[in-house]
Parts: sequence; C-alpha cells; structure tokens
Amino acid sequence: MPPNPEATGRRLVAAAERLFAERGIDGVSLREINSAAGQRNSTALQYHFGDRAGLLGAVLTKHHPEIEARRHQLLDEYESRGDLPEAEARRTLAAALVRPMAAKLADPDGGRYYLRIMEQLVQRTPLPATRSTDPGQSIDRWRELVAPLLSEVALRRLHQRFMAIRVTYVELARRAAGPEGKDDRLFTSHLIDVVSAVLATEVSEETARLLGERDRRRGQRDGERDGRAEDVPENPAHGTAELGGENGLGGEEGGLGRQAPA
Repeated sequence: MPPNPEATGRRLVAAAERLFAERGIDGVSLREINSAAGQRNSTALQYHFGDRAGLLGAVLTKHHPEIEARRHQLLDEYESRGDLPEAEARRTLAAALVRPMAAKLADPDGGRYYLRIMEQLVQRTPLPATRSTDPGQSIDRWRELVAPLLSEVALRRLHQRFMAIRVTYVELARRAAGPEGKDDRLFTSHLIDVVSAVLATEVSEETARLLGERDRRRGQRDGERDGRAEDVPENPAHGTAELGGENGLGGEEGGLGRQAPA
C-alpha cells in the first residue's frame, strides 16, 4: 500500500512539536525530525513542508484555529456586557488571554508541546512562517480592547500589554514542562489574577523619573547623530542601529501580536 500523504504529514508535525519543545526550535535538525517520524525517505519533510519555517508554521496552524475561536468567543462575551468596573474588565480580559491557551494543558495531541514552543517564540525575533498576516487575529483584538484600561505611558512606552502576554506564555510553558495529570484550574485562575495585576500596575515616581532620564539621553544622542550627519556622508554599510527598548521589554509592534498565532 502506498504511503498516505496526510498521515505522513501528521507524523512529521507530531515529531516536530515534540522535538522543538524538548530541544528548542533551532536545537534539532530536520533529518532528526524526519527520522523521529519514521520516514525512511530523507526528503519527506522537505516535500511536505519545504523547510524549518514551513514545518514550524504547520505546528502552529494545528493548534491555532481552536485558540482563535475560543478567544474571539470570550471577547464577544466581554463586549456584550457593556461597561464594566475597571477591575472586573481587566480580569475578564486577562481571562480571555489566558484561558484559550491554558486549555492546551489538557490537549493530549501535542498541546503541552505547543505551549513550550510558543514561549520560545515570544522571546525571539519572528520567523517568516510565524508573522501575522490575518488582520482579524484575536491577540490584536485583545490588545485593542485592553488599551483603554491603560495609561498612555503604560501603553506606548512601558508596553504593559506585551508584558502581560509574555508572563502568560512563560508561565504556561513552565507548567507544560512539568508532570501531566494535575488539576490545572487553580493554576489557571491564579495566572489570570497575575496577568490582571500586570495590567493594573501603576507607574511609580521612580519609573517616571527614569523614563524622563532615558528620554533626555536619547535626545542628546539623537542631537549628536544629527550633528555628525552634517559632516559625514552616510555609508549604507555602517548604519546606526535603532535603539531598542531600554526597559528590556521591546516595542509592542515587534511583540507577540506580530509574531505568532496566539
């Protein structure tokens, strides 16, 4: 009987999600994945998925629709309730972020591996296969609904939405790497509490002062660069790298909302 292409693809995806989770997305060769899937044909993986990015995209696509549908449902319910007290609104939106992903802890078909892979992605520069091209992604909708609950500083300069997303993925991956069979309800509820608290965090006087100092340093550096630009011709091979976020969180537009299905 000739091999079933769909079954072969599923075996390759299952092998990839396990090895990507256990050893890292870049820590395993395509040959090893091919072998772990029981494929004697050394080109089977390339035939089905092309390359590492294509295979990673297939792993994410396997889990993405379920998470998207559930988060959109929770966001629909949130919007249907109208104006809520701020504390209730924050926790409801925190739950909409956490619960669709936390459900993967109980998914026997690679759900826990998926969570560990997603934690890797939120910490790295996006691969082409994981860039969001769907304007209706639930994570983008979530970010828009959270925005009115945050101050301008927290929203645009401290990127508290991305911090909440990062905490969610890191904690879910930690849980997913542990033993199976535990009751995850308490863990999930507490994680929602934590994410809600992240969104409620106020900017302290010290943080505001340090932001002001950073802005002044940046202004001085920008002025110095502008002065040098008048005297030195631009060399495309020696461009100045754009300053990253000094708070260690990075800009939201480079964050998860533009990285991967969530």
